[in-house]
Amino acid sequence: MTDTLTQAQVLPGTGARRAGDGQRGGAPAVVLENVGKRFGAGPAVLADVNATVRQGEFVALLGASGCGKSTLLNIISGLDVPTSGALEVPSDGAAFMFQDSSLFPWLSAGGNVELALKLRGVGRAERKARARELLELVNLGHAADKRPHELSGGMRQRVALARSLAQDRAVLLMDEPFAALDAITRDLLHNELERVWQETGRTIIFVTHNVREAVRLGQRVLLLSSRPGTVVAQWQVSEEHRTDAAKAGELTGRITARLREEIRRHA
Repeated sequence: MTDTLTQAQVLPGTGARRAGDGQRGGAPAVVLENVGKRFGAGPAVLADVNATVRQGEFVALLGASGCGKSTLLNIISGLDVPTSGALEVPSDGAAFMFQDSSLFPWLSAGGNVELALKLRGVGRAERKARARELLELVNLGHAADKRPHELSGGMRQRVALARSLAQDRAVLLMDEPFAALDAITRDLLHNELERVWQETGRTIIFVTHNVREAVRLGQRVLLLSSRPGTVVAQWQVSEEHRTDAAKAGELTGRITARLREEIRRHA
């Protein structure tokens, strides 16, 4: 029997709780309860997804290509709706950063960030100053007047990050934002993102299919199964795992083995 849209509930941040999920200690920022998604009469893309992400937590969402990671982000952001289950999200929604920077080529770096502020109703003088502050936060204050074609791929992604922060949402969703970058640039942006997260206190849900990236950035790693995607495992990432190469490698190996097992099960 096909689920209908009326079966799903999207709730504002009302304070519903699920015991045992999330370890940060803050109040839940995003709660998913038995969330499912299918498109039309097609097979289910997501099934019975249960997870809680707490305020200020950095969660990496890992899974094979096509397992529904991006679909889940779209549901959390409000760009799509679930066909079953319920979710609790902040009343003001979430900011979204995509894999492609999607900058307007006719606007400067500062202009792209200002546009997000303008859409929030921020006045001209204030938004120019605020855009400069956000570019400084991502170490691009010197490039505020440059057009996207004058920036490297990593710099464009940092502008996109500043623009996402300009939306001033407590939750930031990131859909493989560094996937197209070379390894060295990606590592540099990992450092930048970690610093920005620590300075802003944002709640971040970061989609990736790169296990090393998930361990490097996340406080917690959630693994989605192959379709229909559901959370089948999770790992806490200690500070030691994040800073000690040997321990990071050991955890990366364990997660990789579990991911391969999941892929084989559904191949």
